[in-house]
Amino acid sequence: MSIRHHLSDALLIAYAAGNLPEAFGLVVATHVSMCDDCRAQLAAFEAVGGAVLDGDAAVAMSDGALDAVMARLGAPEIIAPPSPQEDFPAALRGYLGGGLAAVKWRNLGMGVRQAILPTSKGAMARLLYIPAGQAVPDHGHRGTELTLVLQGAFRDAVDRFGPGDLEIATEELQHTPVAEAGEACICLAATDAPLRFNAFIPRLLQPLFRI
Repeated sequence: MSIRHHLSDALLIAYAAGNLPEAFGLVVATHVSMCDDCRAQLAAFEAVGGAVLDGDAAVAMSDGALDAVMARLGAPEIIAPPSPQEDFPAALRGYLGGGLAAVKWRNLGMGVRQAILPTSKGAMARLLYIPAGQAVPDHGHRGTELTLVLQGAFRDAVDRFGPGDLEIATEELQHTPVAEAGEACICLAATDAPLRFNAFIPRLLQPLFRI
């Protein structure tokens, strides 16, 4: 798996400190389980620990401090691809009670489906199923949206996102994600505010679908 789009340091640090909403934490944990680079980076931040995460303490670090910690950690663990019975990472399967077959999808129209996951307040997590070649309606964001690709791929104004890739969308991003041909795209997404749709029908249905 070749992952090109990763978590930001700010998200990894907030996750290590336990400061993310549960929905965002689920996306981070799932990506980390798929990505050697982010798993090693998270371990480095956790090793630096309280000295870095304590906002009340002024800590001076040398330019090579992070590299030194990374060297002490050694090579990251390589996680084998999931078997057909384990088609989602373990962090996500726990929320579903199983793999892909356990997902209770709700139709959003045009073949697009979602399944809202049970998380605490502060943000919402959902699985999205986008048929090959299908577009998600053009939209912007009132907050932050994290979208992690689990299967297939999509393209938007930013780039192409394949399995393991994470898109971090903020209020500045307006886009129309389109699933690539050949395979349905399944994503894990978390938002801390409703999306901002441009077309009338998506805006009308937005409260019903909780997006």
